[in-house]
Amino acid sequence: MRLLQVYHIFPASFGGVSTIVYQITKELCKRGHEVHVLTTNAYFMGEEDRKEEVKVHRFALISRTLSKYNLIVPEMKFLSWVKMIKKYDCIHIHGYRNLYNAIIHRYAIKYDVPYVLQAHGSLPRIMGKNKLKLIYDAFVGYKLLRNSSKVIALNRVETEQYKSMGVPEDKIVIIPNGIDLSKYAKLPPKGVFKKKFNVPKDKKIILYLGRIHKIKGIDFLVMAYAYLVKKMNFKEAILVIVGPDDGYLNEVKALAYDLGVLRSTLFTGPLYGKNKLEAYIDSEVYVLPSRYETFPMTILEAYACSKPVIASNVGGLKDLVIDGETGLLFEIGIGDYIQLAEKLLYLLENPGEALRMGLKGKKLVKEKYSIKKVVDRLEHLYKQC
Repeated sequence: MRLLQVYHIFPASFGGVSTIVYQITKELCKRGHEVHVLTTNAYFMGEEDRKEEVKVHRFALISRTLSKYNLIVPEMKFLSWVKMIKKYDCIHIHGYRNLYNAIIHRYAIKYDVPYVLQAHGSLPRIMGKNKLKLIYDAFVGYKLLRNSSKVIALNRVETEQYKSMGVPEDKIVIIPNGIDLSKYAKLPPKGVFKKKFNVPKDKKIILYLGRIHKIKGIDFLVMAYAYLVKKMNFKEAILVIVGPDDGYLNEVKALAYDLGVLRSTLFTGPLYGKNKLEAYIDSEVYVLPSRYETFPMTILEAYACSKPVIASNVGGLKDLVIDGETGLLFEIGIGDYIQLAEKLLYLLENPGEALRMGLKGKKLVKEKYSIKKVVDRLEHLYKQC
């Protein structure tokens, strides 16, 4: 098949969606499909496009500032290129509220090219700009959903979100995200991360890895860590926050300072490839205290490194983290950081339990979330369309 993957960030330089698009593309190419990627230079870090594997059509943004508000507006020559859509057998649109989707939708309908839409958790009107989202839905979004051949939900939570937007149930296909397990076949040795960042060998690492954005609930983690150190008198751990600033870094640092734990909190910035794996390997526990999540890739990454996960009991997290088996769940809200601190203390003081949960997570990701199994289902879906 001749396939087009559409997402404004490629390759995996920022966020979980770009990671999954990259992994899907690579696996489809291995299977002999001709795969092209339509993308922009948003968050582009200068990586070379891997043209031996996939043809990348990259367009500059009219404004990078607008892109921070999800207004992805490519340069004018994009309007000439988009007519090439008629050459593809199927289009896979990743993400929902992007303005260029309106153009892709128009030409897909014009040339009768089937497309599948995968919102990746972006359907709810939450976390600000709700009026703009409502306007987008009225003029673009509902048409985009209505005219798709199929929509892909990551789990039951997102299935209900599609249904609330008027998508009939028979158009919804549940396909979870997957992970390329070949990257975890040979993990780095323990201690490399600590040595690179001058972390004492005897310190235990509590790890957060992801975008530094308010929706990720990092403030809950900082408050829980401060409670752990100050009230529970557990001083053997440091908090490590890994990831790119998405508008919330200064607030997190200010909170850590106010609570007296800035000196024992390490901010590394974003880490990729082997450097990211080293952070997972040297950690005792991975924490994702998000206010909202659908299907975060970082949990699969932590599992692949045999690490237990503590996560907030919201959205898709309550399905992805099996409480008491692959990790622990906590309620998120005012004062609930104490509950998170208690669960951190439990795993830090019970390394045997942490190991058991981490190994169960690794088994789970092998059984259900390998990229090969995910692409098996995507291939079938594309052929259907």
